[in-house]
Amino acid sequence: MSSLPVTPPPSGGAPDPHNTTVIRQFTRWAAPFADLPIHAEAESMAQTMKACAPGPAVKALDVACGPGIVSCALAEAGAEVTGLDLTPAMIAQASARADRLGVKASFQTGNAMALPFEDAQFDLVVTRYSFHHMETPQTCLAEMIRVCRLGGRIVVIDATPAPACQSQYDHAEKLRDPSHTTALTLSQIMALGDEAGLHHRETSRYRLESRLNDQVAEEDREALASFFMQEIASGEDRSDMVPRQTKGGIVFSFPISIVVWNRPSA
Repeated sequence: MSSLPVTPPPSGGAPDPHNTTVIRQFTRWAAPFADLPIHAEAESMAQTMKACAPGPAVKALDVACGPGIVSCALAEAGAEVTGLDLTPAMIAQASARADRLGVKASFQTGNAMALPFEDAQFDLVVTRYSFHHMETPQTCLAEMIRVCRLGGRIVVIDATPAPACQSQYDHAEKLRDPSHTTALTLSQIMALGDEAGLHHRETSRYRLESRLNDQVAEEDREALASFFMQEIASGEDRSDMVPRQTKGGIVFSFPISIVVWNRPSA
């Protein structure tokens, strides 16, 4: 396997081992991830756009933008959009998506832990499905706050398992994704905003349903299928993923929260 480019840590020196894992995982999944229907599912995208409130006057940053699904939706709504991701293959997918849709958005590689932008540069800073890949999501949130203008909007969207299910949710996710760290509960995400001094605007929730075969590479499928079959047999949803057996295989869902804050004006 050829070596992959890795965004250096803010202080320079050796690449961060976790970032290397993230890049390898999402280089492997760049094209399949971009094509998964659940990532552009209509109801969840409608909730995302409502939370972001984009418009022609909005300068937006999509942190850990992946294949640019949110970035392009913001651009279609008239926002001036920049998308940033650690993985070059994801940026290639995002650029291709923007070209295919005929929308204007700029994309670049970069580290969410040290955003390469000046202070107070954006009206909206959003990240979707990324905190659970970060070792220190509070660092990312601090960077999102730094580059957001005073009074601007900050949106975090991620899986938020029930507190009693958090450890089993993490266990299940690590069976399919070595870049997973931990999925914060909703109260933990809210606490990050409180500690950072943000003003909470609103919170909404939804479940994102998927087939196991769509989310997991064939070589990684057996362990997670076994985990879900044990949950189904026990009748206990210990992971907050609500697995069930269907004619088309195992189906499960991700418990997602959208948290919207404003950066204080003073």
